[in-house]
Amino acid sequence: MEPGQRAEAAGGAEAGPVFTLEEVGKRNSSREAWFVIHGRVYDVTRFLEEHPGGEEVLLEQAGRDATESFEDVGHSSDAREMLKQYYIGEIHPHDRKKEGSKNPSVTSSGQSSFWSTWLIPVFGALVLGLMYRYYMLDGRSS
Repeated sequence: MEPGQRAEAAGGAEAGPVFTLEEVGKRNSSREAWFVIHGRVYDVTRFLEEHPGGEEVLLEQAGRDATESFEDVGHSSDAREMLKQYYIGEIHPHDRKKEGSKNPSVTSSGQSSFWSTWLIPVFGALVLGLMYRYYMLDGRSS
């Protein structure tokens, strides 16, 4: 598929142009600032001066996948709605990140799993308690 070429969506509706991460990576300055959020490409050049956190925050993420940074900040529903006006296309399927491949202890919803949050620390505390008891009882009988 050629850069910027439109793709047909599954339902027959036309999707936006498709861009590679390499193309997005070239747009990382105050003259042209693009980034990717959840597989969608946004041109935020017009928004740089208006961003409440300052243009530096956006320029740090320009030219790459900013999904994690965008979600970490906890943007409001108004900010998410505003993002729609800067949409210019989709990221090429080959450049999309594999979901869930980053951290095995974090679920797809972004929350730590039950094992790492509760069971491992509880098991560790139990082992330490038993070791303490064993050595304390052993110390008294000697």
